[in-house]
Amino acid sequence: MADLENANPTILSVSQLPSRRHKGGAARHGPDARCDSIVYPKQPWPYGSGSSEDEDEDEDGDEPMDEQDIYDLISTISDPEHPHTLGQLSVVRLPDIRVSPSAVLPDPESLVTVLVELTPTVNHCSLATVIGLAVRCRLEQTLPPNYRVDVRMKDGTHAQDDQVTKQLADKERVAAALENDTLQRMVDKMLETCA
Repeated sequence: MADLENANPTILSVSQLPSRRHKGGAARHGPDARCDSIVYPKQPWPYGSGSSEDEDEDEDGDEPMDEQDIYDLISTISDPEHPHTLGQLSVVRLPDIRVSPSAVLPDPESLVTVLVELTPTVNHCSLATVIGLAVRCRLEQTLPPNYRVDVRMKDGTHAQDDQVTKQLADKERVAAALENDTLQRMVDKMLETCA
C-alpha cells in the first residue's frame, strides 16, 4: 500500500459536522426536509408534477437551497486517500460555501451560483483536482439545472491553487477528465458514500 501524503490529518467525528440531515431512515417532514426531493429524486425534472402527496411534500421545497443544504450534499463524499469523508477531514467546510443570490427566493428560471472553496489536508495534495472534480460532479448531478457550480481551492491552501482552480473551471477539461475511465471510477468510488 502506498504511503499517504498526510498520514495524520485532523479528523472530525460525524457528530461534529454541521447538518440538517436526519440520521434515521424514516420519512422526513417539515422545513428540514425541503431539499429531499432534490437530493433523493423520485422522478425526473421538473418536480411537483406528481400526485397530491408529492405536492404536499414539495410545499416546503419552495425555499431556495442554502449553504447548509450544499454542505449536506458534499460533506459525505469520501476522500480518495483516507477512509473518511471530506467533511470529516475539513476539506469541505460550511463557511467556505456561498450561494448567490441567497436572501431571495429565486425564480426557477433565474441563475443561482454555488461557490465551494476546498481546503486540502496538505498544501501539496496530488489529488486536489480529483477531489474538486468529485465535488463538482456531485453538485451538478443533484442540483436543478438553473444552478451553476464553481469549485475552487481556497487561496493559499494549495501550492498550485490557481492552477487547480483553473482546471476545475474549464468545462472542456472537466469533460475530458470524466471520459478517462480511471478518473471516472475514482470519482464514482468517492461518491458511493453520498446518501
